[in-house]
Amino acid sequence: MRIIGLDLAITSAHKAVVMDERGKFLTPVFPVTTWAESLAALLQRAREGAEANCPLVVVMEPTGAAWLPVAIYLIMRAVTVYLVNGQQVADLRRFYKRHAKSDRIDARVLAKLYLVAQEKLHALSLSPAALFSLQRGCKQLDWVISERTKLINQIIALDRMTWLGGWEDLGFGDPFSTAACWCREHYYSPVAVLEAGEECIRQAWYASELAKPGEKEVWIPTLVELAQKVMAVYGNPCPYVDFTALQAEAALKQKWLGELQMDRDHLRKQVIFPLYHQLHPSGNLESLYGVGEESAAVFLSFIGDPLRFPSGRQMRGWSGMIPDSRQSSGSESKGLRISQAGPNLIKKFAFLDADVARRYDPQLAALYYDQMVNRGKHHTQAVCTVATHLLDRVWVVVAKDKPYELRDVDGRPVTPEQARQIIAEKYTVPEEVRKRNNRKARRERIERHAERSFSHEERVRESLPDLVRG
Repeated sequence: MRIIGLDLAITSAHKAVVMDERGKFLTPVFPVTTWAESLAALLQRAREGAEANCPLVVVMEPTGAAWLPVAIYLIMRAVTVYLVNGQQVADLRRFYKRHAKSDRIDARVLAKLYLVAQEKLHALSLSPAALFSLQRGCKQLDWVISERTKLINQIIALDRMTWLGGWEDLGFGDPFSTAACWCREHYYSPVAVLEAGEECIRQAWYASELAKPGEKEVWIPTLVELAQKVMAVYGNPCPYVDFTALQAEAALKQKWLGELQMDRDHLRKQVIFPLYHQLHPSGNLESLYGVGEESAAVFLSFIGDPLRFPSGRQMRGWSGMIPDSRQSSGSESKGLRISQAGPNLIKKFAFLDADVARRYDPQLAALYYDQMVNRGKHHTQAVCTVATHLLDRVWVVVAKDKPYELRDVDGRPVTPEQARQIIAEKYTVPEEVRKRNNRKARRERIERHAERSFSHEERVRESLPDLVRG
């Protein structure tokens, strides 16, 4: 067989090298582009001096999105492709060339990686176009939600700065209600509020036709009163703050927020949910407690073919929800961070869904209870443990396409009502345990332990002269 190490680039030519199964390089490192004629020349050069049906293997890193067209071309020509973790390449490169890094070195290291750690590599399996579109849609939705959250926080921070924390007490209820949004657009400046007065603001509000019939605008007189207090602090006029510019900023950010809201609704209703129901018409993933349409779409699109994982444990490692391991001789480190492997969306929704599922599933509730009460883990650690078991269930449901059946810790089927009763009676974590395991309490215990260790060292140091004299 022939092994090709392919170091991908984004703005320049890729670098490739061909190696045989014994680890001998057959070519120098040479440039390759993504165009078909260049990739065809790469395969032809790799097969020189070998049989026509000689198996080819390509090892490369997922650099940006440059890997996708290359992988599609190669897989369609029966070439086995491995996408490897960049950390694996860096570790092996440090072994071969500790003080040097270049594209040429990386191409050789990628080829060598196949011989050194073949059991840790998994052949790339491309998803059908519909699954790929669903995965891209899930990523877009996550970006939109993240940006929307940032904007909400920025607007709230602007409210608190401009109105000295009094905006939340105006009686809007929701800080992004119709009245609050209208007010930000037209009367966000305390100066403009005082110039207009209560009656003018009320008339403008009624003229906007946004007011509900019979509704009392309790926020209008409160707004005028708050504006007086604000300007008493800032000064009228204020030489350091342009309130007209702040109003324009708030209105612009509010406009962006509305656009992101429409984008979020469009992605959910027009892209993600239709594709998800087309690819998973049974909806069995939603039979898992804590898993809704959005998270089910994420699991389905990223897992793809579940049979590429021999077991649920293999999928755990791929997901990155398992903690790092540090073991030597008779000692083993506990409470380490989870690994950075796996798609971030899988980790995100596994954690969020697990926190819900433990409240309805007795088996997961028992696991959470054991982690909190018997093993001294805090909430986040316990939920991460539950998340790995939830992913096991996700893998089985996708692989078998059968609905999940709720069972107790002994494996007997139970109804949702019975499950909630079991959890309430046996697996409710006491409040004192939560306080004992929270971050503040753990930090205080560490500090007390450090103080005791320091005091012990001081006592030993003071006793040393006596021991020497004795």
